[in-house]
Amino acid sequence: MKYGFLKVAAAIPSVKVADVDYNVQQLESLIAQAEGQGVEVIVFPELCLTGYTCQDLFKEQLLIDKAEEGLLMLLDFTRKLDVICIVGLPVQIGALLYNCAAVIQGGTLLGVVPKTYLPNYGEFYEKRWFASAQDLTAQDVYLGGSPVHVTPDPVIFTTCDGARFGIEICEDVWAPTPPSNRLSLAGADVIFNLSASDELIGKHQYLRQLLAQQSARTMSGYVYASSGFGESTQDVVYGGNAMIFENGKQLCEGERFSLQPQIKITQIDVELLRTERRTNSTFITAQSQVRCRPTLACCKPATDRDFELVRPVDPHPFIPSAEKMQESCEEILNIQVAGLAKRLHHINAKKAVIGISGGLDSTLALLVTVKAFDRLKLDRRGIIGITMPGFGTTDRTYHNALKLMETLGITAREISIAKAVTQHFSDIGQDPELHDVTYENSQARERTQILMDVANKENAIVVGTGDLSELALGWATYNGDHMSMYGVNAGVPKTLVRYLVTYMSGELATEVLLDIVDTPISPELTPADEHGQIKQKTEDLVGPYELHDFFIYYILRYGFRPSKVFMMACHAFKGLYDGDVIKHWLTVFCRRFFSQQFKRSCMPDGPKVGSVSLSPRGDWRMPSDASSSIWLKDVERQ
Repeated sequence: MKYGFLKVAAAIPSVKVADVDYNVQQLESLIAQAEGQGVEVIVFPELCLTGYTCQDLFKEQLLIDKAEEGLLMLLDFTRKLDVICIVGLPVQIGALLYNCAAVIQGGTLLGVVPKTYLPNYGEFYEKRWFASAQDLTAQDVYLGGSPVHVTPDPVIFTTCDGARFGIEICEDVWAPTPPSNRLSLAGADVIFNLSASDELIGKHQYLRQLLAQQSARTMSGYVYASSGFGESTQDVVYGGNAMIFENGKQLCEGERFSLQPQIKITQIDVELLRTERRTNSTFITAQSQVRCRPTLACCKPATDRDFELVRPVDPHPFIPSAEKMQESCEEILNIQVAGLAKRLHHINAKKAVIGISGGLDSTLALLVTVKAFDRLKLDRRGIIGITMPGFGTTDRTYHNALKLMETLGITAREISIAKAVTQHFSDIGQDPELHDVTYENSQARERTQILMDVANKENAIVVGTGDLSELALGWATYNGDHMSMYGVNAGVPKTLVRYLVTYMSGELATEVLLDIVDTPISPELTPADEHGQIKQKTEDLVGPYELHDFFIYYILRYGFRPSKVFMMACHAFKGLYDGDVIKHWLTVFCRRFFSQQFKRSCMPDGPKVGSVSLSPRGDWRMPSDASSSIWLKDVERQ
């Protein structure tokens, strides 16, 4: 598969009940569209060759024979096409009739899958016409001009690129134990559902939740196509649902109640799904408990095409959507606050020490500490905020630090590090005019020494301020700002820190918080420029944090190779960063991530907030001496 993606489609044709010739023409039109757009697998609604609402016409041999003739027509139509088509039709096997899905490609019938669970309530009486797959004895049948093996057991189809998919039909997914459970545990990456679900008040929302949950539970892609315009409206109406999910996330949805045929196309990231399954012990255990030997069917080789990513890629994967921003920010803050509150309670600490720089990270850490103290009903004066101006401190950050502490009502202290660091330079023979790494790190370590010693003196805990992005890049002074007694921001990436502080501005210290958000990110370890402005800007040195957070999410969360992440970043940041810029900073990320692991191997405790954590005790365990060569070579090839 190109970058691990499988291009799929859910198609809703117009139908005429019992008019097979018309229905075949409609299917052929949508199949041609799919082929032209490089779709690899397309699924149609249940019994789409005849129409789902034929009722007792399914007892007519003429209709059953005509459906098989329609299948022959589709086989002939697809003879020179690569797209794999999944269509629904009634199939007679022995004395019984089955509601089936037929899989065809390149003029060949690859397999037939019968429906297992038949509704027999309300307006649906499928048991009146069809038998269940459970009534079937595995056998070879002659259908569409060739023999095909039909079995009640799971059938998994494999594309020429190695993607594996299974099929269930409508009611199957509503069952307590859907066939997709067994199919997924047997190795199917994607489930295709041919459906004919009627519309009722509230049913659509429930259906969407059901499909999303099934996709999440089985860690699969789920492609759903349901009958639409043209079905009989004698008693119920069919809205024509086309929905595609990936691991619980809806990728796209068609227009309900459309009077026109439609086709929804997207790409499912099979590599992502396999990574999720491989790292999920619950899924692995479930696999071991279900001894399922599926029937395997191999699809035909397809013409090689240039890859084009058609699905959208969120450039800021850590940032909640606008409609969920408030709920998500509250949840993140509650996790941070609960973690710190437990630590304070456990060690019976009534005080906390935190370095306040006037920057984003220390601001968020202070806000979390304030909320933790409020929740524990501790006096905010027990929070000792220390601003420690040095050689690079600007008036803007200095005054913001003082105003923030005053506004929040904590104990504020100011301890200049200039004199102590100057003495230190003299002691170790460092030229104060040489602004090298020793010049910078000496200041960071002096600040940490002050925080630790004040905490000892006050019987307090030092709250760390470093965030997830800094940990990934190693952008911290070892045994300087790298160290604390509890790092509340350890699970929060830099792009999210800004949103959290902005969100909190509506609750606490609005004016100063908004100015802090607008301040350039900087460690302020080198002198300001001639205008007193910040000269040492972090993103000029290590790169844009929005790019690095994108790399963190896809490389660490899903284990994607850099070449795939590069392709996705070019797509997500199109018009903002060109390929050369993305490649440069991706190289920097890979090099720094590997070389700086030693800092993460001894990082302090801190709460996991999202799906990515770099704690050496939890999600990320990596040798400090691992080589980055194959990752860097993969980037270089782009």
